[in-house]
Amino acid sequence: MWFDPSIISYRRLLDVFWSNHDPFSRSFSRQYRTVLFYHDETQHNLAKETLRKLENGNDRKVETSIEPAGLFYPAEAYHQKYFLQNDRGILEEIRTFYPDFQELLASTSAARVNGFLGGYGTEEEVQRVLPLLGLSEAAQDKILKRVVRFW
Repeated sequence: MWFDPSIISYRRLLDVFWSNHDPFSRSFSRQYRTVLFYHDETQHNLAKETLRKLENGNDRKVETSIEPAGLFYPAEAYHQKYFLQNDRGILEEIRTFYPDFQELLASTSAARVNGFLGGYGTEEEVQRVLPLLGLSEAAQDKILKRVVRFW
């Protein structure tokens, strides 16, 4: 992931990272483990510092590992935009905007819908963003009905 430190700090990204998964949960295989990759010593030190804060006062060990970034291999296609791919109707509608799968993967709109379908986003954010995505009223209603259970 690339980020612009003038917009968001690495420390803030770490806060988001740690709060969006269970760092104490052991994965059932190497393929599904959680890893925090760093690119330089500053990032490495901040990552270790935030890990230590999680472990302090907790009787469980953090299972998320911290490793230097190297070659990155994207997950298989069926993992990409997972929640979106599991809703054929909405996926078909979004594919009218992004017929090429690589375009779909790069799409911010598809990422937003995927996140909403996965239960991410506040009610305010979903209500504000959905009308901007170009989806039909039926698709928007379907997304709203699906995500309301997460609130």
